[in-house]
Amino acid sequence: MKSHIRIYIITLFVCITFFNLNCKQNSQENTPTEKILKIERVLPFSDQENKGGWVLNEDLSDEFEGNTIDTAKWFVEGLNDRYYIWKGRAPSQFVSKNVIVEDNKLKLRTAWEPDFKFYDESYADGNMGASKYGVYKDGTPMPVTTAGVLTHKRFLYGYMEVKSKVGNAAITGAFWAIGHEQELDVYELMGNPKSKKGNIREDSYLATAHDWSPPAQRPTKIFNHVENLDFRTADDFHVYGAEWGVDYLKLFIDGKMIRHFTQDQLGTAFVLNNPMEIWLDSEIFYWLGLPHKEELPVDFEIEYMRVWQKPSDNILAKDAAFYGFEGPILFEENPKPLTLLPESSVPNNYQKFWILDEDSAKYLSIVHGDYYKGVNSLKFSGYGKTDSLEVNKVVAKAPEGSLKLKAGDYNLSAKLWLDQGIIANKIHVTLKNPSLEVAFKDLQKLPRRTWITVEAKISRTAVSAKDDKLTIEIRKEDLPKTRAAKLFIDDIAIKAIK
Repeated sequence: MKSHIRIYIITLFVCITFFNLNCKQNSQENTPTEKILKIERVLPFSDQENKGGWVLNEDLSDEFEGNTIDTAKWFVEGLNDRYYIWKGRAPSQFVSKNVIVEDNKLKLRTAWEPDFKFYDESYADGNMGASKYGVYKDGTPMPVTTAGVLTHKRFLYGYMEVKSKVGNAAITGAFWAIGHEQELDVYELMGNPKSKKGNIREDSYLATAHDWSPPAQRPTKIFNHVENLDFRTADDFHVYGAEWGVDYLKLFIDGKMIRHFTQDQLGTAFVLNNPMEIWLDSEIFYWLGLPHKEELPVDFEIEYMRVWQKPSDNILAKDAAFYGFEGPILFEENPKPLTLLPESSVPNNYQKFWILDEDSAKYLSIVHGDYYKGVNSLKFSGYGKTDSLEVNKVVAKAPEGSLKLKAGDYNLSAKLWLDQGIIANKIHVTLKNPSLEVAFKDLQKLPRRTWITVEAKISRTAVSAKDDKLTIEIRKEDLPKTRAAKLFIDDIAIKAIK
């Protein structure tokens, strides 16, 4: 009898153990499956089959769940009395309490608040002129509070998309982005403009890009697109997207492409070459009419904001703009200065630039209009029959801490354009810490007056130190005494050798 009980207990224990292991296995299998299915559903509305190979950038994307804005992801204008660049388009002013997350939506509220204490300041709009916050330029009280948020991080190339509905009033809903010397307004919409003859109607869409390179003077538009819609933008939610590539921009509404701009069409006016942060805000456009007290409050509502990018085997892809000589390298572990305007080329803890000392700057420069990609490249100017290199070497230095490599084997490459004549026979590239020097050799044997690729294999025995950086050198020993030909360098890349 005892033996039967023992067998029964053992059998029961085995069954329970098998059942628990099976449940655990199912639980482990279901969790990632559910996660994968969720990610698979989150694809650009214009590419539901993901033919573009898009990967969601979770650092920038937001589903607006919960009941508060994620301040680790978003900078909220006016929160803790901190404003980035501006306080809103006067006479309206951004206030943080108008940033609301509820019903799985972000709501940017515009309200009529005569008791609100507006800043005693003016904002000068390029079209309107100067107006004080809370007061229209003719002295008429205009106590309108609005809201604005922007991402802490920036991204270079990808697909950005929102599902949104604007407020039914003479107040904009805007989905836009700025970076170094550039601005892209994916859309500016208005639910109920007072002027029906303006550039935005309740059933139209406006997209614009601006060139903020110095001198940053209006007009700054490089392209402008108005789309007539078969719906009112305040009546329901619609999906708006922009696919941004190295030399093109595509605009989408509800999955349909409405416009395709290319660099071939715009030439060097195509300035969308640096990482951008994304903004969502509401503003007053005086030329479209001022909002009435009776139509406020209204909300600009966003169901989600998502960014996708394509994977790259270039380890420097995130900083490709810098290594393509388009603009600064970003140290996003440090906060953006609150006064950082797009046209600023002042180095700080957030943005840093290529460094050329006084002697090097006589021969090396970042030039506009000669490029492999983007609009810029690094130029060695060369010299004539009565000149020679006055120093032992000329150097372009990246900032310390800009290079972050693991130990391993890599392929280092660059694009070169070599002029006719006696060219520098080598270009030296140094990685600082751990120290490593390579040279692109025998340049005199390479094709001339066309972009070519030079490359070298490198091995790093240890991870990059905190001060690691890349340095480009052209040395006197590799140049003729006179009549040195000019050359251009662009598109530096580092790829792991597998």
